[in-house]
Amino acid sequence: MMKVIIISDTHGQHRSLKLPKGDMLIHAGDVSKRGHPIEIEDFLDWFSKQKFTYKVFIAGNHDFFFEQAHPRIIEQMIPKGVIYLNDSGCEIVGVRLWGSPITPWFNNWAFNRERGTDIKPHWDLIPLDTDILITHGPPFGLLDETVYGKRIGCEELRQRVYQVKPKLHVFGHIHEGYGQYADGGTTFVNASVLDDHYQMMHQPVLITLK
Repeated sequence: MMKVIIISDTHGQHRSLKLPKGDMLIHAGDVSKRGHPIEIEDFLDWFSKQKFTYKVFIAGNHDFFFEQAHPRIIEQMIPKGVIYLNDSGCEIVGVRLWGSPITPWFNNWAFNRERGTDIKPHWDLIPLDTDILITHGPPFGLLDETVYGKRIGCEELRQRVYQVKPKLHVFGHIHEGYGQYADGGTTFVNASVLDDHYQMMHQPVLITLK
């Protein structure tokens, strides 16, 4: 059994968090307010010092640095013991993870793609044997409802998730969608810790993988 602690959308407020104990810490993106290098450096310093055996994160639509910087610079910045996923995967003690920062187009933020044929190739990359899927945005219709009552998750992502059937699908992006939902053998978790006013509101989520 593995205890997985999940957080998302800290937007620079990571040092205010109180994390429960666990084996793996996952952050599903928006680690910063605007993706400035100094914000990213502070997050990485904090994240690397958390007392988890495994630490995994992806970027989000606020994290411009990870989209604009050269991959070699990013690679050099990632601390030892931290795994950064960007349309890529890793395996940890037999558990296969895949992470992507991509979200449907909205106001020209980072990692935006148009819905449909533009965004679908990113989801096609997700391997069928994925156990934990980490995306910044939610699939359509699942923990994706805004405060205005509009669902803005990704339709193409939902199709791929139901093909892959991961044990766990972790995301954030829609702060007011915080919560859990189980369907078809997959546990969906929106782990946004801030509310829609960017105030610290929600607790980190603990999931036990068997």
